[in-house]
Amino acid sequence: MRTVTGHSASASPGQGLDIGWWAKGLALSERLVGTGRLVQPRTDHPAHRQVARWRAGYGPAGADRFAERLAGTGLTEDLLAALLAEPAERLAARTARPEWADTVDSAVRAAQPPAAGLPVPADWREAFAIPLRPLVDAAQDQLARQGEGLAHVDVPAVLDTFAAGLRKRLVSLAVRTFVAELNAQRAAGQLVGADGKERFAFFVRRLAEPTNLVALFTAYPVLARLLGQAAGQDVAAHAELLTRFAADRAAIVTTLFDGVDPGRMVSIEAARGDRHGSGRSVAIVVFESGRRVVYRPRDVGTHVWLAEMVDWLNRRVPDLGLRTVTTLARPGYGWLEFVQAAPVQDLAAADRFYRRQGALLALLHILHAGDMHHENLVAAGDTPVLVDVETLFHPDFELTEAPPDAASAMLGHSVQRTALLPMMIVGSHGTADVSGLGGDRGASPYGVLDWEFAGTDRMRITRRPGEFGGGHNRPRLGGRDLDPGEHEAAFLDGFRVGYDAILRHPAEFTGLIQAAADLDVRLIARPTSGYAVLLDETTHPDLLRDAADRDRALDVLWTDSAACPLRWRLSPHELADMWTGNVPLFTTRPDSRDVRTSTGESLPGLLTASGLGQALAKLAAMSEVDLHHQEWIISATLATRLPADGHRGVERVAEPMTGAAANPERLLAASCAIADLIVAKGLTDGGRVNWLGLEYVDNRQWLVLPMGAGLANGYLGVALFLAHLADLSGIHRYGELARRAVDAVPQVLEMAAGRPDLLRLIGSGALNGFGGIAYALARLATLLDDTEIRKWALVAAEHAAIADPHGPADWANGSAGCLAALTAVAAELGESRVAGLARSCADRLVDMDLPDDAGFAFGAAGTAWALAGAAEPDAARAAVERATPFEPAGHGWCSGLAGLAVARAAVDPEPDHIVRAARLLADRPVLRDLSLCHGELGIAEALTVLSAQMPSASVIAAAARRRAGLVLDAIDRYGPTCGTPGAVSSPGLLNGLAGIGYGLLRLGFSDRVPSVLLVRPGYPAENHKPRET
Repeated sequence: MRTVTGHSASASPGQGLDIGWWAKGLALSERLVGTGRLVQPRTDHPAHRQVARWRAGYGPAGADRFAERLAGTGLTEDLLAALLAEPAERLAARTARPEWADTVDSAVRAAQPPAAGLPVPADWREAFAIPLRPLVDAAQDQLARQGEGLAHVDVPAVLDTFAAGLRKRLVSLAVRTFVAELNAQRAAGQLVGADGKERFAFFVRRLAEPTNLVALFTAYPVLARLLGQAAGQDVAAHAELLTRFAADRAAIVTTLFDGVDPGRMVSIEAARGDRHGSGRSVAIVVFESGRRVVYRPRDVGTHVWLAEMVDWLNRRVPDLGLRTVTTLARPGYGWLEFVQAAPVQDLAAADRFYRRQGALLALLHILHAGDMHHENLVAAGDTPVLVDVETLFHPDFELTEAPPDAASAMLGHSVQRTALLPMMIVGSHGTADVSGLGGDRGASPYGVLDWEFAGTDRMRITRRPGEFGGGHNRPRLGGRDLDPGEHEAAFLDGFRVGYDAILRHPAEFTGLIQAAADLDVRLIARPTSGYAVLLDETTHPDLLRDAADRDRALDVLWTDSAACPLRWRLSPHELADMWTGNVPLFTTRPDSRDVRTSTGESLPGLLTASGLGQALAKLAAMSEVDLHHQEWIISATLATRLPADGHRGVERVAEPMTGAAANPERLLAASCAIADLIVAKGLTDGGRVNWLGLEYVDNRQWLVLPMGAGLANGYLGVALFLAHLADLSGIHRYGELARRAVDAVPQVLEMAAGRPDLLRLIGSGALNGFGGIAYALARLATLLDDTEIRKWALVAAEHAAIADPHGPADWANGSAGCLAALTAVAAELGESRVAGLARSCADRLVDMDLPDDAGFAFGAAGTAWALAGAAEPDAARAAVERATPFEPAGHGWCSGLAGLAVARAAVDPEPDHIVRAARLLADRPVLRDLSLCHGELGIAEALTVLSAQMPSASVIAAAARRRAGLVLDAIDRYGPTCGTPGAVSSPGLLNGLAGIGYGLLRLGFSDRVPSVLLVRPGYPAENHKPRET
């Protein structure tokens, strides 16, 4: 790497940069002027290779997509190659000099060499601000001239805070380049000093010399552009704020301070939100009295209108007492009350807070609001106050071209879309709830950029776990943020009364929301945090020598949008905003399908439906059934905040169980009752049916999701239970529903075909991968006598065999489960081809490293069982011995004694060991959790399996029958309690209702219902005579 001091730039104080130095700082879209004079490069020119690499980013079949992307910004491949090959001097000759170039050139001309021996601050941020001082000083002088004569403003104080903020912004843009140059000069031996700190100081002083600033900006014209733009934008935004303040001050005092003069303005705390539209951002104006007011540089009509809606709701719900921010609206901008967070005095006040927040959720839900996360809410004592409401009537758009199923659509239109309910972000460093109910302080899910050896010549970039600072959105008592889950009853009560108030006055509410038709509301096309990360990452010095390189890096806006038509259409406008250094901004009107860009350009008909239309549809769909669905989503999302306790069922039922008579008829009746609950929860668009469920994703975090295809947590597990129940009971509607539940399977199989990345993501395991999918489909093909499903099962088996050959060895996700599942599919369907795939899987498994875990689902016990079934006794024995020394995680099947006992019995069927294990499983209190995974029915399944293995040991069969009675007693008293956080009812097989129902069928009909936990094939069909209904 050449260092900037090595460039041949002749400059001295008062001398500017060379003519045309700025040309390569122009984005490609800005080079599309006078292109008739461009010369097409020769076929062997490197520009053509650059175009080919760019095109390759769209995939092997992405040429048409790339051409479409180029056309959207006025380019073709030939024109792009010509632009990439064009020398800077020719580009400068045919394009106009941009304003940012004048800003930088003027600052460089005014730069003075640093004083001899200039002390360099120890803080690297302050040190790196020294070379940027000419830009800051010029901007400060410009703002000072515009602020002359302003009354009620302490101009010097405001200028000081302005300069501090600009220094911080400019350093953040330049730091990567400065550090790259620092390291290059250190490696070249160009730094002088006794130690790293002295050499760092030497670098800073030398970089601040005018000749080296010239060299810096000549080498990095894109950096010069970013710095010059930022300085100019900050001046313009502050000057606009000061002008508006001077015009509005009297009204601010009257409206927001009840006529009490707050004194002079002493500070503008800018960038209190994302920068949009030429660097404008929300700012807090501070007065000498300490009072504050919030300035919003965009229309605040939504705040005014929402205040009217809240007043209406307060009149309809006695003692509700919601409030909104006091607002002074002006055309295109406004001033808002600064809401100060305050604690609650007692738990009763906390209940009032959450009751109000529940009612607020009901209102926001029907108004089709979104993005109500923790930064947009303040807990002012016992009242939640929204401080940002620009995303009311937020229109829906699909993130994929495939139509959503009914469960996805339901969740997308539910209370969850507001972002007020828990919204768990899972990253490599942890989990955080960023919702309006969340904002917990703690570890950030993502790593953050930091600097090692900062302030020395060895300074370098690093990543470290970040801290999530939380917000002011939660009520505090005794110095502690109160958890919303502890006040769920109050929250739900508030939601019900708010929902009911709207439901009882539909015509009145319709008129009120129709009055909002011409408001300006925001459309959030992507998470704004993603834009911020992209803006930061594209300050890498490799992207700052030629803007075309940064354009290519920003092309991720298109490549990440291939499946989302709306985002694809917006990408050119996002790119334009990001080249101004701003987060893209799009707006619309509630009654419109048009989208407006940050420049005011209208993009007609881009939305499939207006936000107001969707709100009115939601209002029309309100009912008691819908209320029940929304309440389940509230409870389920609140449950996702509970600590994930892994796979250990420990909580016991509150009172002793005496045990009910567990004859097959009672077990079948209980299963039918559970099936009816599942049926009631089903969501359909008239064809396919699906469910919402709680899923334990990657064994890390519970999430509310539409069911996928998996056996453990997906619709195939539910369908398998319903199909078995139809077979046993003769109730045909269960079988019909099971068939409708699996209609999406062909899409899943087709999507994964030829996609090694997707196959690997889904995996091959028996619970969470294609092994379980193939098994469930094979069993369904038999139970439903469906040849089409049989074909799907064979395709799924092929996928399982190749999904992840180098992945884990365990049962749930890996090769052990794949082996067992393919063996069962081969037996179920009589397919020798699948038997061969299973044998190959067994051969692979023998040579794999054993899991560290002891349990059946994720550890060595499951691997041992699979190997024993594949006639690999030595490998099976090694696996079970690996599992035995570990302490079982409770009694459950997945990680505890039940699964370990089954695996050990398969490898070493010692009668005494089997009986001893059965007694340990049977002689204990009943668990509250009845699930198959780590609850009662998983333990009962182990007893059933052990009893079948030792039919002579009547004690085991008796224990299984007794446990069946205890489970029925528990269901009679408490209902079918799922193995989910908070025991929230969920349809799934492993932790939910389908698994409880299936477990009951196993207890009553083990001769006709094979073990799903062991993915066993079905039994011969003779003697299978359906019962009559």
